[in-house]
Amino acid sequence: MRFYSGFSLTDDQHFFDPHLKHSDYTVAGFSYGAIKAAQYAAESHERIDTLQLFSPAFFQTKKESFRRLQMGGYFKDAERYLENFLTSCFAPSPVAPITLGSNNAESLQELLYFEWTPELMETIRAKGIRIEVYLGLEDRVIDVEGAREFFLPYATVTSIRRGNHFLQESL
Repeated sequence: MRFYSGFSLTDDQHFFDPHLKHSDYTVAGFSYGAIKAAQYAAESHERIDTLQLFSPAFFQTKKESFRRLQMGGYFKDAERYLENFLTSCFAPSPVAPITLGSNNAESLQELLYFEWTPELMETIRAKGIRIEVYLGLEDRVIDVEGAREFFLPYATVTSIRRGNHFLQESL
């Protein structure tokens, strides 16, 4: 299995173990990593049976002012931005232990401005790849309803009722 981590993270796939298909023919990604996983699936010539997208970064319904505010916060104080970002990812639960990886403004900009398109999804489906999308209904990071509406024609969409961005259920 090939797994792509979320923005500024590494070793985060264990959060998704209840849903992950541990197969040599599965590609999976979380949040920003979902973008990378989808791009890999679309461009790869290797056998892929399943593409799993966990809380895919979905900001195309957000206003430009939201994106500028995010970028400005990152440039002003990247460490504080990441701390606030991770708090939002785990809300309403406390932040769980995570491993930070590298991050930069270019990756954040790609995440915020990435456009999921019907063409991308159809390219993946045309290869015979099954697409699964997992969304936490209490996710405070992405536009969950917009993502659900977009992905439904192309994927099996699983909604986790009390799940946050990491799909961890609040008590």
